[in-house]
Formats: sequence, structure tokens, C-alpha cells
Amino acid sequence: MRALVQRVTEGSVTIDGKIHSRIGKGFVILLGIRKGDTRDRAISMAERCSNLRLFQDAEGKMNLALKEVGGSVLVVSQFTLYGDTRKGNRPGFSEAAPAVEAELLYDEFVEQMSSRIGRNNVMTGVFRAMMQVATVNDGPVTVILEEENSDANEIKKRSEKP
Repeated sequence: MRALVQRVTEGSVTIDGKIHSRIGKGFVILLGIRKGDTRDRAISMAERCSNLRLFQDAEGKMNLALKEVGGSVLVVSQFTLYGDTRKGNRPGFSEAAPAVEAELLYDEFVEQMSSRIGRNNVMTGVFRAMMQVATVNDGPVTVILEEENSDANEIKKRSEKP
């Protein structure tokens, strides 16, 4: 599971020319679900995102999390985060989870975020819809979080051995 987290002053999702969701200060989270991801990974990712300290405290240090600043979250499913271009210019998406599996984990992530920062503070896109996502990145501050697939870790370890 991979999350691209942008600290924003505002964010929105538009579908068919109509605004579907909008937030002010907070995070826009583009969430990619990988084959083999689990409910536990969704829970862990929500915990990490909700506790991510990307907002400035009184001394100007990034030391505050969403709840501490009254921030909101806009979560958008983004299978293209698992686009692989190592073999050319056209990305392959073989690592992305199938839609049915991904939607369940996306919904779990949203539910977990809601339980951590409050249901009224979590907005979403529409799974599998064509959306226009607008963000006003604050800083700009953008980070990538990853909950790695244990199989992927094993493959990586084996390929790094001499």
C-alpha cells in the first residue's frame, strides 16, 4: 500500500463538472493498493497518516498532526501509484490490486481515518470514477508512505544478496 500525502490549504474532487468533495486545511491522500495488501496494512497506513506530523508548531517546526490543527483529509484512490515504467514509456499496472480487492481496502482505510480524526473530517473521491483532483499544496509539502508487501520485501532481499 502506498500513500502520497500532500499538505494542502484546500483540495477538491470534481466529477462530471460538479464538485463532489472539498476540504480546507489538511491532507490530500492519493492511495494506491497493491496486490497482496491486507486489512492490517490499511489499518497501519491510516494510523501513520493520521499521526503524520507535517504542520508547523509555534516554533515553525513540523511537529503537529491533523487532529492537533483541526485538519481534514481528502482520500482519492490512485491505482496509478503502482505504475511501472522500467520497461518503457507506457506504464504497466500489474502490481496494482484488482478493483474489487482494492475497493474493500480503500473503504477500510477511509473508515480507519474516520475513526481517528472524525467522520466529518474525512472526504473521498469516488472509487473507479474519472475525477479532477485539485490541490493547493501548502509549502509545498508532499511525502510518500509505504506499507510494503512482505512478499515484495523477500524478493527485494533475495535480489540484493551477492
